[in-house]
Amino acid sequence: MCIYTFMNISTFAALADPMRLSLVEALRDGEQSVNQLVERVHIQQSGVSRHLGILSRAGLVGVRPEGQQRFYSLRQQPFDELDEWIARIRAHWEARLDRFGEALERRKAATVITTPMVKKKKGIK
Repeated sequence: MCIYTFMNISTFAALADPMRLSLVEALRDGEQSVNQLVERVHIQQSGVSRHLGILSRAGLVGVRPEGQQRFYSLRQQPFDELDEWIARIRAHWEARLDRFGEALERRKAATVITTPMVKKKKGIK
């Protein structure tokens, strides 16, 4: 299964950076200005703007200009797509792990049946 088939790699690249992930977490509380985000993540305004630009180009955030200010918010669609992709991956691995568990149980049962009983000698535990 190829990751490129289901998700735009820029989504993962954008979210891989800890500061951008912090900005996404801050935006979970709703629309915020750049200055509000600067206060939340404790880096300079130029750094926040740069990271927001990357998140915007990846399609993760939207921007609403209002006079001199810019207000940023999360876009729902890319996170829905990410959730759908994760659900497919989860279903794939859960099915594989279920089959693996069943195979282990069958092997364990076969081992118990074919293993001869060993008598314990007195005094040996």
